[in-house]
Amino acid sequence: MEFQLTTDIFVQQLINALIVGSFYALIALGYSMVYGIIMLLNFAHGDLFMVGAFVGYTVLAKLTGTGESLLGMGLAFVIAMIVTGFLGMGIERIAYRPLLKAPRLSILITAVGMSLVLENTIMAAYGAKPYIMPVTLPTTGFSLLGVKITYAQIGIIAVSALLMFALQLFIHRTIYGKAMRAIAIDPTASSLVGINVTKVISLTFFVGSFLAAAAGMMNASYYGSLTFTMGFIFGMKAFTAAVIGGIGSIRGAMLGGMTLGVLETIGTYQFGGEWKDVFAFFILIALLVVKPTGILGQKVTERM
Repeated sequence: MEFQLTTDIFVQQLINALIVGSFYALIALGYSMVYGIIMLLNFAHGDLFMVGAFVGYTVLAKLTGTGESLLGMGLAFVIAMIVTGFLGMGIERIAYRPLLKAPRLSILITAVGMSLVLENTIMAAYGAKPYIMPVTLPTTGFSLLGVKITYAQIGIIAVSALLMFALQLFIHRTIYGKAMRAIAIDPTASSLVGINVTKVISLTFFVGSFLAAAAGMMNASYYGSLTFTMGFIFGMKAFTAAVIGGIGSIRGAMLGGMTLGVLETIGTYQFGGEWKDVFAFFILIALLVVKPTGILGQKVTERM
């Protein structure tokens, strides 16, 4: 199969890769943060991405006449992130906290069960049919090397980059971020020096869920539709991104998300949409055979 890549195709595929990679990276950050803190693979995290999209949809549907405005979009975006963030905290409090000292298999099964609870709750509340977002992103933009790039695409990439940059500042510059890093190294020693481990773990779930909801809202707005099953495949892809970058690494989650976005875009362009998942997961397997810890993963105690 001949691979031809002109300049305009390259620019178009690059934009597609950055957008998809941004969604994966934002979700993958939650996986890595939770794993870094309590060594839990939170398989319900992808469904929080879905819940965030539905919360945003509900807010926009209620904002009759203002949902199309920048103010309406911004309000729905913020509400979706905050509500989903608190939902993540509630899940940690009810489902995970009582099992932190239980065998790892018990809490892992609980995470899978919580994923099914979220999916079926949304299905029962909204139905199984796909929903169309009551908002249309503007199609205006500019041309670059023969490719039309919309301001909506630039906005999604910019907001994603801003959220990831803000998370980096939070982790490395704030007292709570430093507490997260300390707990990732040694939770027992952290509690002995006065860090409220329970509170910091709860905050970690809030931040991860907050970012997943942002990705869900932007994804549903960009593609124009949402369904109660959308969290499963995106959750699996984001988990793959976290593993590619190095599970437990914040920078690794960002890099892994972008890497997976590029791999998917290449697979879609070269082999067709039906092969994109095969191509991406094949590359994942090949990478882990060569470097089992992922791109930035290291065999050290610190995970954040």
